[in-house]
Amino acid sequence: MKAQSVAVVTGSSSGIGFETSLLLARNGYHTYASMRNLEKSKTITEIANREKLPLQVVQLDVDDDKSVKDAVYKIESEQGRIDVIVNNAGYLLIGPLEELSIKEFKEQFETNFFGAIRVIKEVLPMMRRQRAGTIVNISSLAGRIGLPLNSPYVSSKFALEGLSESIAYEIEQFGIKVVLIEPGYIKTNVASSFKTGKNVVVTADNKNNSPYAEFTQNRISALGPRVEAGLDPIEVAKVILKAATSENPDLRYLVGNGAIKLMDMRKIPPMRILEN
Repeated sequence: MKAQSVAVVTGSSSGIGFETSLLLARNGYHTYASMRNLEKSKTITEIANREKLPLQVVQLDVDDDKSVKDAVYKIESEQGRIDVIVNNAGYLLIGPLEELSIKEFKEQFETNFFGAIRVIKEVLPMMRRQRAGTIVNISSLAGRIGLPLNSPYVSSKFALEGLSESIAYEIEQFGIKVVLIEPGYIKTNVASSFKTGKNVVVTADNKNNSPYAEFTQNRISALGPRVEAGLDPIEVAKVILKAATSENPDLRYLVGNGAIKLMDMRKIPPMRILEN
């Protein structure tokens, strides 16, 4: 790795993005920790200042064309290059398909899928000129296997997987690598920050007519303990660093024993997998 290598991480205010930004900076990358809301930058800025890390916070909303263009222009103006981009920004929308709107599906894709496309399209010309670069897309185990109540999220991650595999063939001729990171359950704030559809019924009582109410309540109740028992996001960051510094990274990296175990069980009927 060159001393002046530059990395950009989207969704850096918490979780995987937060840990990845710090780890890349601690390993010599001039790191731009980007986030939509700069009011959430206090903690990462304090750590960077205390450790004297080469880390800057930059505003970047992956849903907004101008925001992406402005952020990439700022970084290119200051550094002249981007060596690693980590597309991490995203969120989880929960609900049974029947109770979710098309608008909510589109909003999920806008951030989780089209947000990554915006960033990739903006950095590709620079990476082509450099004849080098690594694009790291944060997918999920949910990019490989369906999960109940997660159809918008799962669909967006399946799409990201297909996108990544396709463009990998297109841009390898320019020395640009594409990597997919596929974590299982990670101990982040997802259990408290997920969104539910406007018309999703989340309480199983006799006052509503939703046929999914009990199932939805049970699955949401189980989410917190599963996340709490999940892998620390620093472990995902370590895999991202490994991929970013590799001359020949793999296309896919499953992260966590749980994710690996579930993929090994892929031939079992879906409902049986989820009961284990």
